[in-house]
Amino acid sequence: MAHGTLDDTTTGTFRLAGHTVRRLGFGAMRISGARNTEGVRDRAEAVALTRRVYERGVNLIDTANIYGYGESEEIIAEALHPYPDDLLITTKAGFRPGKVAAGATSLPPLGRPEHIRAECETSLRRLRVEAIDLYQVHVPDPQVPYEDTVGAFVDLQREGKVRHIGVSNVTPAQLALARSLADVVSVQNRYNAGDRAAEAVLAVCERDGLGFLPWAPVLVGERLGAVLDTIAAAHDANAAQVALAWLLRRSPVLLPIPGTSKIRHLDQNVDAAWVALTDDEVAAVGAATSSDHSASAGVGGPAGGRGR
Repeated sequence: MAHGTLDDTTTGTFRLAGHTVRRLGFGAMRISGARNTEGVRDRAEAVALTRRVYERGVNLIDTANIYGYGESEEIIAEALHPYPDDLLITTKAGFRPGKVAAGATSLPPLGRPEHIRAECETSLRRLRVEAIDLYQVHVPDPQVPYEDTVGAFVDLQREGKVRHIGVSNVTPAQLALARSLADVVSVQNRYNAGDRAAEAVLAVCERDGLGFLPWAPVLVGERLGAVLDTIAAAHDANAAQVALAWLLRRSPVLLPIPGTSKIRHLDQNVDAAWVALTDDEVAAVGAATSSDHSASAGVGGPAGGRGR
């Protein structure tokens, strides 16, 4: 299955951070790992991949200060700066940059205000912008009062270095606290057809019109595999495309951000926009999900672990 360029009618649009974005975005965590035909990491291939994102009509790109040790932001700038007017680039801060320690699944949180301010300056330089359109609190730091971390983002907004604020990896209570301090426009939590622990957070976003950027959008686990494969066969698609199509049908505030380091996988992900699921198929995916999916917290997870 191959298609052309996304337009505003393919997936519909959502108004986010002053931009009208198409509802299928791109997560840029992996772009620094792009490799050439010899299997060697290749900056030129990463730049080509990023340009291909926009060429396919995707105008929402999500990155973070820690992705590729900062290379993700640099690659986006190299590929697309000066940025098209309709392109929204979001980035994040809140983890300690570096390598994940042996045996750990995540970088440690680091939400101290002075760290956030320093990382903002670094991201501004890497992205080659004077202000970040959407700057997201990557994760709450249990060692720092959440209001202090969010407050640093508010201060940056007041100084004109940040235009809009989002949060990530939050509980409903943390979201409420952040919203008491800032005009939060988006949430980025783990959410997919097989892990819907963040349903309560999604419900708040639906009620109040906040964008919800689900990370790990296609990591659905084994229990859904057979259902997804069956539906995929009926659409000449693959299971990942069905998972993305399900998210697009699940809620108009969901803005999936699948990512990859390969142009071929990028094209497959974008092509999910043309997988037109029936109501029965949407229901079948929902029914295949364990009824206790909302029992866990649904937050945290790997630092920048935006599953593909």
